[in-house]
Amino acid sequence: MFEFTDAGRILAGIALLSIVTIEVGGWFLTKIVRGAVPMTPFQQAFARAGHAHAGVLVTLGLVGILYADLARLDGLVGWLSRSCVLAAAILMSGGFFAASAGKDRHRPNAAIALVWVGALSLATGVVSLGAGVLAS
Repeated sequence: MFEFTDAGRILAGIALLSIVTIEVGGWFLTKIVRGAVPMTPFQQAFARAGHAHAGVLVTLGLVGILYADLARLDGLVGWLSRSCVLAAAILMSGGFFAASAGKDRHRPNAAIALVWVGALSLATGVVSLGAGVLAS
């Protein structure tokens, strides 16, 4: 019989609640594409990328929590498996939004580094999860 770990249950609950913020972001995107929010084409592209990364990575993070709990991963591997993909959702989407912030921006600012830190977090999470599942 499947039982959540405490960490898995708490992280899954937080991730599920965070989906409301992704919905609000989708509503904001509809304002952007209707022209109600003035943005450069670069900013529009980064807004779409930030929104898409948030949705996909939160979903992947929820699936990862299930796999980590099913494989009974614990210790460092369990912690990395459950948290790093969700951290990547925050870092990567936040990086896209922050890197394009400002009036009439046409290229990313230094906050683009958050996207790369998020990519490292994503890689850490999926490698830990994949190795842990294979080893279980």
